[in-house]
Amino acid sequence: MKDALNHQDLRYPIGKFARPAHLSADERVAAIQHIAELPQKLRDAVDGLSESRIDTPYRDGGWTVRQTIHHVADSHMQSAGRIRLALTEDWPQIAPYKENLWAELADVRTQPVETSLQLLDALHARWVVLLRSLPETYWTERGYKHPESGNQTLDQVLALYAWHGRHHTAHITSLRERMGW
Repeated sequence: MKDALNHQDLRYPIGKFARPAHLSADERVAAIQHIAELPQKLRDAVDGLSESRIDTPYRDGGWTVRQTIHHVADSHMQSAGRIRLALTEDWPQIAPYKENLWAELADVRTQPVETSLQLLDALHARWVVLLRSLPETYWTERGYKHPESGNQTLDQVLALYAWHGRHHTAHITSLRERMGW
């Protein structure tokens, strides 16, 4: 019998995201907690890595650890802004962005990961306060229109970004495990 790791799809180390119809109150609390913990989990994931290891792709054809960290910052900034739109407008249509092209920009390819880790510390500190302040009804009654994936309630967005942070952290931690770092 082959090692289960050999069968793992390295693109989805924690599995693919499954959009829920809604979250229970307990699931929502847990998702917000994942968002609160993400900056430290990413710091722990890269702790002690040399620059050459930070520039190692997490899989063949995948982003480097550096690109992954900067992508999380870019993505979570987008999400926090989109949530603000959903809270202040009536089901706004948001603009998607080309994350693969963003990952090739000079800042993403060259900046120290600490730049985005500091950004995530500040962003998540504010984001968590906002998320914890929302009335219960907002989670299912407010959201935005994504031109590629349709309407998304705040519950669904919360679930996605709680998964997103764990997903990319696992890219780094599973790389470290496979490489014995």
